[in-house]
Amino acid sequence: MRYLLGLIVGTAVLWLLLSGHYTPMVLGLGAASCLFCAYVCHRMGIVDNESVPLHMLWRLPGYTAWLGTEIARSNWDVAKRIVRPGRHISPTMVRLRARQTSELGQVIFANSITLTPGTVTVALGNGEAEVHALTRENAQDMEGGDMDQRVRRLDGTAREEHKP
Repeated sequence: MRYLLGLIVGTAVLWLLLSGHYTPMVLGLGAASCLFCAYVCHRMGIVDNESVPLHMLWRLPGYTAWLGTEIARSNWDVAKRIVRPGRHISPTMVRLRARQTSELGQVIFANSITLTPGTVTVALGNGEAEVHALTRENAQDMEGGDMDQRVRRLDGTAREEHKP
């Protein structure tokens, strides 16, 4: 029931943010469409902790801010490489271990890589992500595992690792 209520509230908030129209008739139609979508999802049996990830709600703003910063930094790096004369790229394919325990966590990891300019997740499966990076430096940064660790924290599956 908690996930169904979360789905209704989430779709209503998203609808209100995207709509921009707040007349009584439009609000009524929006409420009806949100309730209808929730009903269909409930009947299909797809309302669970993976389709409505309420457990990520409180950690999401911090992760989004970090990812936005990474996107801006990578965007700046790619722009510099394009503008500078000469060839300053070294395309590389790497396999990264996706240590998230849920499929949702692995998809967030792969999509976060793809959102970052200069990197694209080509394949995801069996706990591994195959990634194309514009430079060897980008590939080495990804192999460091910072994004993997942050996604595991977002997903709630990270265990604190003590480093000496």
